[in-house]
Amino acid sequence: MYTHLLVPLDGSPTSEAALTQAIALAKVCGAVVSVMMVYDPYPYIAAAAEYGSYQVQLAEDLRLEAEQTVNAACARVQAAGLQVLSHVVELKQVWRAVLEVAASDKADLIVMGSHGRSGLDKLVMGSVTQRVLQHTLLPVLVVRD
Repeated sequence: MYTHLLVPLDGSPTSEAALTQAIALAKVCGAVVSVMMVYDPYPYIAAAAEYGSYQVQLAEDLRLEAEQTVNAACARVQAAGLQVLSHVVELKQVWRAVLEVAASDKADLIVMGSHGRSGLDKLVMGSVTQRVLQHTLLPVLVVRD
């Protein structure tokens, strides 16, 4: 069956539900679980020089938040008696980071949440899950909210 599951997190209840599903599946399969979170260090472009220090602080805050989320997820996986790997990735394109970590960890299943956005929300925010599905040959278990 599966030997290595990858769970991308975004701090939402949906990604927490995906982690719960991944833990249950990993227990059955005896699989390793990788958890990851991607953050964009500079989500906003500063128009003035005085915002430069704010952007540096924002990037650090985003990294720390991602690390806290990943560490909490790792604790959940370890409490279930499973081996866990963790990744905090700095990249603008979340879907690309998911595929890179899946390849580097040799994951054979991606378990991820989907917020079920549609219409204008989907157009504006995009869909990381949809992009992963379009660009991977790995099976993807999508957990909906």
